[in-house]
Amino acid sequence: MRRSLVIVAGLVLAACGGQSATTASAPTAAATPVTYPPAPEAPTGPNDEATARFDEILATIPAGAFDVRDVQEFIDVADARHAWLLTDLLRFLSDENAVDITVDGFTTLTGVEITDDPDVARRPWNVTTNHLIVWDTPAPPDYRRLKGGLFGLVEDGWAPFFADADADIDWRWVSWGGVFIDDRPLGDPNPCERPGCIPALDDPALVPAADGDWYDDAAIVFGVTEGDEAVALPKHMMQVHEMVNVTIGGRRFGIPYCTLCGSAQAFYTDDVPDEFDTPVLRTSGLLNRSNKVTYDLTTRSVFDTFTGEAVSGPLHDAGVVLEQNAVTVSTWGEWKAAHPGSTIVAEDGGIGRSYDDDPLGGRDDDGPIFPIGDVDPRLAVQAPVLGVLLDDGRTIAFSIDALRAATAEGGQVHYEDVTVTTDGGGFVAEADGDEIGTHEAFWFAWSQFHPDTLLWPNDAN
Repeated sequence: MRRSLVIVAGLVLAACGGQSATTASAPTAAATPVTYPPAPEAPTGPNDEATARFDEILATIPAGAFDVRDVQEFIDVADARHAWLLTDLLRFLSDENAVDITVDGFTTLTGVEITDDPDVARRPWNVTTNHLIVWDTPAPPDYRRLKGGLFGLVEDGWAPFFADADADIDWRWVSWGGVFIDDRPLGDPNPCERPGCIPALDDPALVPAADGDWYDDAAIVFGVTEGDEAVALPKHMMQVHEMVNVTIGGRRFGIPYCTLCGSAQAFYTDDVPDEFDTPVLRTSGLLNRSNKVTYDLTTRSVFDTFTGEAVSGPLHDAGVVLEQNAVTVSTWGEWKAAHPGSTIVAEDGGIGRSYDDDPLGGRDDDGPIFPIGDVDPRLAVQAPVLGVLLDDGRTIAFSIDALRAATAEGGQVHYEDVTVTTDGGGFVAEADGDEIGTHEAFWFAWSQFHPDTLLWPNDAN
């Protein structure tokens, strides 16, 4: 049976974006940059009393007996590591008194006063979490189980993720995106049974470019080519579904789109060990430092959405890493001119649905709305980059603005054995004559998941 914290006194759903369930006020970008103080000292070893007190908090919630005095008692015996559990609670708290006690508890545990942060009054959860990410504060003992117990009160579909003790997931970075798990079977055209799930679009109806005049030539598409077939996925549809499972050129793909990271990727899903069915990619409703957490419906294995690596479940145990094809960000007009044989998703997606031109209403226009920690200062937070992951492990980000200037008259960019060329108004890359499975993303997202990335043109000078 599905549960949610809407039934719990003092806790509410704080949802994200256009697919929201019941919502609290959506967070917005911080008004001014924040300078983070030095990290507090964190002990090592067990803290059995704090663990027991948090277990007591979890036990009261399903009965509707949640009491902020229990939180205070937890704070009294906790240490700096347990500030992570306080921020996890803050994600769901709505009662002002409970929020104040929890924020004060953060100061008690870390010794850091955050009331001067310009954003703390509006979104204390973001502020406290950003501090902990920047500090790299270690997780408290038994953190995976304790956090899983809390998150399981919101969505029991997440239980397999938290249950995997061998998962290669840093649970400190996992947060709730404000939506529930999409666990509909492959091909289900219906909306989720309850509000708040982001429904994948499976095998959408595709029409020839000549029948795609319903879509404005200046509007953005995500272009994917495989063999002799090219497909254009309209951005406004991807903002609604955030995931497409489709066959292109005889190959099976899972194509997630992280609206928060500005990143669409195309993963081959038909090349996994024989003992597994072809993965069906779905949106979990969880985030990893603002990047969507993707999972496989058939095995409940979680994937690192930026790399395609299975990080939990049976596919992780088997060492599965999904290969990427390139995704080209272009306008529909430029894409179909470069690929006249391209198809485009039908206006109704093949499921009889209508789509707003701007379904998110500019939600992400002012910067990241979820915690991401500090940001690499080499580019603006949401500057778009073309991300390249080479076979030898090197990563390179090419500034899109710089690429446009350098290739304005049909030129190419060569850097670190990589050649970037234009394709239908967007960009593709190759190394040693082979195309690389690139994708665009916001700089904050690419750089936080690839902190050692080279950046062109900055590092080329």
